[in-house]
Amino acid sequence: MKARILYVEDEQFLARIVKETLELKNYEVLHLSEGTRIEEYIKSFTPDICVLDVMLPNRDGFTIGSYIRRQYPQLPIIFLTAKTQTADIVKGFSSGGTDYLKKPFSMEELMVRIDNQLRIKGAVQGDTLQTAEEIVLGHSVFHPALYELHIDSKIIKLSNRESQVLNQLCLHRNQPVERKQLLNAIWGDDSFFNSRNLDVYIRKLREHFKHEDAVEIITLKGIGYHFVVK
Repeated sequence: MKARILYVEDEQFLARIVKETLELKNYEVLHLSEGTRIEEYIKSFTPDICVLDVMLPNRDGFTIGSYIRRQYPQLPIIFLTAKTQTADIVKGFSSGGTDYLKKPFSMEELMVRIDNQLRIKGAVQGDTLQTAEEIVLGHSVFHPALYELHIDSKIIKLSNRESQVLNQLCLHRNQPVERKQLLNAIWGDDSFFNSRNLDVYIRKLREHFKHEDAVEIITLKGIGYHFVVK
């Protein structure tokens, strides 16, 4: 079965080249020039991955990404943008992105990133996440299959990536885990780009656990992390 890509890009010339090239590589592509009706297109097309330009009319890519992440936590999102500032990259991941590609880009790199995201998605739906229905972490409970973290009476919906990172930390609880090991387990490589990505998700997990005295994510400088669960 062909992998389905929902592609949102308002530059028509670029969009035509990308769509035709991806279709030649045996992907099924639905191209939209803007995202005001993204909800109905996702329901009808059921994409395996979304590729979103950031600068779009009416509704920007980050806003679209945030909606997709809330409604479809396992759906990979690649942002395409000419913005190169660190703050923009962080915003992209905070808005639900699982990867980020700067314009101009090569089609070869885009296809590699799409394939990588689909591979990771398949792994998460397979054996990457722990099979336990719940993992007790101090006074909190992590539900891997539901992508939820229950802290007291609060239920936090985790993204695909947050669940992957937390799962890897759980696998190495109360022992050091190398940063490179986490990167390879989650992204398949330890590039600088993915390393910055990991920083974003570690920061988000620390924020979730900030009122949980029995859980701490300690940075081991030059090594990785120590996930302490009392």
